[in-house]
Amino acid sequence: MSSKNLVIVESPAKAKTIEKYLGKDYTVKSSMGHIRGLPSKDGSIDVARNFAPKFEVDTDKKKVIAALKTAAKGATVWLASDEDREGEAIAWHIAEVLKLDPKTTKRIAFHEITKPALDEAIKNPRIIDMPLVEAQQARQALDYLVGFELSPVLWRKVRAGLSAGRVQSVAVRLVVEREREIEAHAAESTFKLTAVFTLNDGTELPAESPKKYVGAAEVQKILEAFAKSKFTVSAIDQKPGTRNPSAPFTTSTLQQEASNRLGYSPRYTMQLAQRLYEAGLITYMRTDSVNISNLALGAMTDYIKREFGEQYHQIRTFKTKSAGAQEAHEAIRPTDVTKQKAGADAAQEKLYSLIWRRTLASQMTPAKLEKTIITIDPSESKETLEAKGEIVVFDGFLKVYGRSGEDTLLPPLATGDTLQLLNATGLESLSRGPARYTEASLVRKLEEMGIGRPSTYASTISTIQSRDYVERGDIEGVPKEVQKLVLEKGKIAASKEAIQYGKDSGKLYPTETGKVVTDFLTKHFAEVMDYDFTKDIEEELDDIADRKKDRVGVLKHFYGPFHKLVEDSASVSRAEVAQARELGADPKSGKPIIARFGRYGPMLQKGEADDDNKPDFAPLPAGTTLDNVTLEQALEMFKLPRTVGKTKDGEEIKANIGRFGPYIQVGKTFVSIKPRDPLTITEAEALELYAAKLKADAEKNVADFGDGIKVLKGRFGPYVTDGTKNAKIPKETDPKTVSHEQAKKLLAEAPAKKSFRRRKKN
Repeated sequence: MSSKNLVIVESPAKAKTIEKYLGKDYTVKSSMGHIRGLPSKDGSIDVARNFAPKFEVDTDKKKVIAALKTAAKGATVWLASDEDREGEAIAWHIAEVLKLDPKTTKRIAFHEITKPALDEAIKNPRIIDMPLVEAQQARQALDYLVGFELSPVLWRKVRAGLSAGRVQSVAVRLVVEREREIEAHAAESTFKLTAVFTLNDGTELPAESPKKYVGAAEVQKILEAFAKSKFTVSAIDQKPGTRNPSAPFTTSTLQQEASNRLGYSPRYTMQLAQRLYEAGLITYMRTDSVNISNLALGAMTDYIKREFGEQYHQIRTFKTKSAGAQEAHEAIRPTDVTKQKAGADAAQEKLYSLIWRRTLASQMTPAKLEKTIITIDPSESKETLEAKGEIVVFDGFLKVYGRSGEDTLLPPLATGDTLQLLNATGLESLSRGPARYTEASLVRKLEEMGIGRPSTYASTISTIQSRDYVERGDIEGVPKEVQKLVLEKGKIAASKEAIQYGKDSGKLYPTETGKVVTDFLTKHFAEVMDYDFTKDIEEELDDIADRKKDRVGVLKHFYGPFHKLVEDSASVSRAEVAQARELGADPKSGKPIIARFGRYGPMLQKGEADDDNKPDFAPLPAGTTLDNVTLEQALEMFKLPRTVGKTKDGEEIKANIGRFGPYIQVGKTFVSIKPRDPLTITEAEALELYAAKLKADAEKNVADFGDGIKVLKGRFGPYVTDGTKNAKIPKETDPKTVSHEQAKKLLAEAPAKKSFRRRKKN
């Protein structure tokens, strides 16, 4: 027997939470995200028929739809998907598939899963907002047309399997352009001057010059003057200061702060936030707004005054920066401010704590600081030194949100006091270009430029990495030496220090594929890659949602010029795209050595292709690019594959570089040798790695039944495989005892791999 009311939400977790609050007259079911989508084939958007979409029911959603149809019989249906464009589209698709009238079907939305919010939503249902649905379908059509028409161009001109996207390609362009700025930067040398003084009680006081100096000779003269000087406190400047809390979290700022404070990627942050929301612990996590409801503000006021005292409370309102803010109408906040700790696991708990602290801090008083600068004058030089201190006089919001670093309390000194110089140092530093993007700073840049929507940033940044356009990792830098001059006990000593110039950790940098694709698209699809154009598209989507423009008009305005660019790109040659750069000639053969982008990525080529001879190919050396690889480096690579030695059985060991990095090969066995160099690895090192590989393979292979079926030890435990299908071995079963027949049975009973359509947030 069906209930009087059927509430349809997106996720099972959300359904379970809502069921706690609704009475017995309500059944809550999940659509498991989208139930229909655009199939990945030509013609899914019918351009000739006003860009009509041809939706299809996802194969794995047919059972879900059947269950929803059964539950909907005789019931009042309440569509309760998320309140954003994507959620509105899901509600519309459900109405279409269940044959419900969108003009009369009850649509409810809420920004937090609490009983008051649900009761309020039930009391005030609305109908499906068709302009929101139209805006989502326009975005979907734009992304489909760009991807489906532009990606094949990349396959033909650059490399098979590549893809392009309306937002992702522009995001890659940002990373590529930043890398080129860094590469073009000419390092400038300056010296920083620091000193350490000792006081009468033995306390040490560090200080530094507010200026930077050019050249070791200038620093040498200053240190010579310091060696003859007496040092006197000439001024003590104390200034009060304040530090104010930041606004509560939006989608974008949550991703940035979780990255900076917790080390979470934007995608992981959104996964955790989704679970917290579905569990009823935080408000909706896809929002551009920094508003907090009056009800929540009242609860926070009571909590802050009760827990910390009235002196810590200050009501604050923040202005939403984004002109197109149109998702949820509140910032991300806890649904219950009195709950300091929540979450199903440690990662969720950390993110919840961050949200709780940021929200509470936004309604607290500023921190009061006292900043002190002590100016120190040398008697024989005009160059002054400064010792700086900062202490927190009143912690205010920092009581909850914390601060980086500790108080720097300066010793009690008075004007005219003399100080004893312990040592002074002049250290050379080399200027660096602009900083590479982190995932957090790329999110901030995309938001500043109005590219995409904050709810899409996590998937965009994940996509450009998974598709090998951008990598996140460590940059080794270039070995350089800097000068150091130290004055101690009246003598100046000069030395040199080795540094890795340009070294970076955990930053985003483009791959060669990313550079080549960006250069091609920027040259031949300039409008699509234009930052302002991408921003304007987002504004037009907002206009559709606000009933200012219609979907067909926006798509026509975009598609005509875009399709013309696709047609014109047919005349572009692969040679132009390859960005070939001749490095010089091979001294032995006289053949040209060329660095270029090939069908499988960046590579080196010796000789030109003609009817009689085929060129030789080699990979780029590690740490080089098409732009900076030298002839000397390239010539070394043509020595590969290199014979390293032989095994005890007389098999030849060869070293080479492949798609996944350096390796050695013995027969049909390949062994990674990262981070070793294939040009220098010794026979002893190779034999050691080969032996370790054989041992690991032996331990992994528990049994081989000879017909393709094997028992293996995997990362998540023992399993049976036939090469295409895997089956877990029960914990209570010893994998060594599994027979051939048991293995076949386990494979036959194992479920087939599921395919599913990810929900794309708008």
